[in-house]
Amino acid sequence: MRSGLKLALLAGAMTLSAHPALAIDKVTVAYFLEWPTANQAAQADKAFEEALGVPVEWRAFGNGNEMTQAMVSGDVQIAYSQGFIPFIVGVTNGAPLELVGVAVTYAENDLCIVRDDAGITKENAKELEGKRVATPIGNVTHYKLLRSLEVLGVDATKVELVQMNPADAAVALMRGDVPMACAFGGPLDRMREVGKPLMTGAEQEAAGINTFDIVSVEKSFADENPEMVKAFMRVTAEANAAYEKSPDAKIDVIANAAGMDTKAAADMLSLFGFPTVEEQLGPNWLGGGIQQAAKGVADLMKSSGNIDRTLDDYGPFVTTQYLTK
Repeated sequence: MRSGLKLALLAGAMTLSAHPALAIDKVTVAYFLEWPTANQAAQADKAFEEALGVPVEWRAFGNGNEMTQAMVSGDVQIAYSQGFIPFIVGVTNGAPLELVGVAVTYAENDLCIVRDDAGITKENAKELEGKRVATPIGNVTHYKLLRSLEVLGVDATKVELVQMNPADAAVALMRGDVPMACAFGGPLDRMREVGKPLMTGAEQEAAGINTFDIVSVEKSFADENPEMVKAFMRVTAEANAAYEKSPDAKIDVIANAAGMDTKAAADMLSLFGFPTVEEQLGPNWLGGGIQQAAKGVADLMKSSGNIDRTLDDYGPFVTTQYLTK
């Protein structure tokens, strides 16, 4: 597999030392455009500013590895809906990050689409060997692709993976540059116009391939400003609960914050899950499940040549102290 990117190079931008503690007069939160989440209603209503007591800037990124690099550089303090894999890659390479919550689950909103004219399905997926596939590298999308190829009996080392962010991957697929591309969010919707999933989200879940994003923080910021992190998580939980109670109440606000039209945002949100605080603290998530999953993810990323090593234990990078019932 020729990925075009060696994730170990991230280590060069990551030192083990945290940034010196400074007085915080603004918090910057990393997020994705065309990725609507319930807490964007609170983003638009300035509820985060009120709770944290400082201005909150929401800065869009192209992928989760960019979020990690921005936190390492001190430009970002919180990453909302960062992919689990970029987080694992980051802490493996020394990034001073902590996982503080589960943002969203989304099996059907992160998929690989095969062009209708490619003649490739899950039954003859080995036809992908020798072909180019566009995908972000080193994130959940990449992980799901590798696991799907494994499940379908495809030798991933014989598939040429081309690093592309979702928007570019969608363009490549729609132009016919590649027979298959993998993406999430709005670009995935556009890709569906020319093809179908190699495996559906339900099929992936049945094969043990789970899909979720996390909330991560830069550790020195969190250590020095624990009440801000708690406030961020509390406002998010309240926004999630309000959305679950009345999904349509602020859909226009959420869609606008996500840079989408209302119908597209509503359709995407209908496929999302927002775990409650109680669920996040349970055994499937921060109560043990995430820590266990982290090692398996890291081992797969190492075996596929995307990181050079793994850690014995990822538990120290997961904390429940900022989740309050």
